[in-house]
Amino acid sequence: MRNYSGDGKEGLRGGPARGAQQRAPKLLSPDELCHAHGLPLGSYEVLLFLAQAPGGSMRMAELADGVLLSRSGLTRMVDRLERDGLVRRERCESDARGYLAVITEAGRAAFRDARVTHLDGVRHRFLDRIRPEEQRRLGRLWERLA
Repeated sequence: MRNYSGDGKEGLRGGPARGAQQRAPKLLSPDELCHAHGLPLGSYEVLLFLAQAPGGSMRMAELADGVLLSRSGLTRMVDRLERDGLVRRERCESDARGYLAVITEAGRAAFRDARVTHLDGVRHRFLDRIRPEEQRRLGRLWERLA
């Protein structure tokens, strides 16, 4: 049974999904990246998207959609990353009104360093908690969804 309350949490009322939603902040520990690398989890995610994008760049609107931020929220985050030298903005050649966010070499280096910590955390907090056969089943489910 789906909940259509209009609060943006359709389908997340009760059951296992609700429990996972409540436990996720404890499992993810976003402070770990911040303490180890000075990089909040949201900033890491922006660098992840840019590092994987062709040419290391994405239109700001597409990046905002990918990281699930409002455009103004992404603008503030990119402002901070730009100030730290991890990204830069460039005008979009195909649309003079638009801008691209582009990962810099310093941004790639910060992402590579933080990725080790992030993946270790994911392994420890998630994969170590499920049996190998459950991991394989989960992998098949993710492939089907992708």
